Amino acid sequence: MSVKSLAAARLVERKQYRLGTATLGARNLAEESAIAFTYNRVAHAVMMATPADLEDFAVGFSLAERIIDAPADITGLEIVTVDQGIELRMDVSREHAESLDARRRHVAGPSGCGLCGLESLEQAMRAAPRVTAALTVTPAMIALAIAALPQSQPINQLTRAVHAAAFWQPQAGLVALREDVGRHNALDKLAGALARAVIPGSQGMVLLTSRVSIELVQKVALMGAPIVVAVSAPTALAVRVADAAGITLVGVARDDGFEIFTHAGRVAAEAG
Repeated sequence: MSVKSLAAARLVERKQYRLGTATLGARNLAEESAIAFTYNRVAHAVMMATPADLEDFAVGFSLAERIIDAPADITGLEIVTVDQGIELRMDVSREHAESLDARRRHVAGPSGCGLCGLESLEQAMRAAPRVTAALTVTPAMIALAIAALPQSQPINQLTRAVHAAAFWQPQAGLVALREDVGRHNALDKLAGALARAVIPGSQGMVLLTSRVSIELVQKVALMGAPIVVAVSAPTALAVRVADAAGITLVGVARDDGFEIFTHAGRVAAEAG
């Protein structure tokens, strides 16, 4: 089926009560669907997500989970709507399927428990790849990139309820942006979009409209992006992981400035 036929937002009737006055009307709400990831017809994970840019989500999630090494490793992708949600049915090579199956056998636990057991703790705290890209930006570039976000978020303009992850390059500006009710999902979709378009993460900054936690830093490192800029603050663990991975972590990026937590050398002061 066509991904464009899936609604990312829906108009819902509601009664509003403000300043002592009740009115009837409608409001656009962000849609949320259960998205199931299957590989060679074997279920792997279910995520609650915005049903948009699902090809990007399939690729980005698979890369982030290290199920595949490149988009071409997915030899087939079918998006199927079912009564309970949406299935992303992917076909991968025997080598990747066997690796995934070995991982499933090694980590046993209830499917709904999230992270289970010692191996899951090791997986959650796995070291992020070292990022060595020599990209340098100025404070004005960061301000320009953050200022470009609001008008580039159509779903959030309707609903005021979704996160965005974007990629900004000094020469091209904002080259990609993806939205989702989940901040991790938005970043996975962005990673998938860049991988499918063969745009190296090393050539720009990742922008986030959310706080920065360890998982997001790990995903940025896998993308090879040297700088991540967020409108909110990072966690202390995210700062430690970004420092170890060689990533420049910028947070609390607002109209009046920002804060640099790691590897500040990539942000060059402007003359004067």
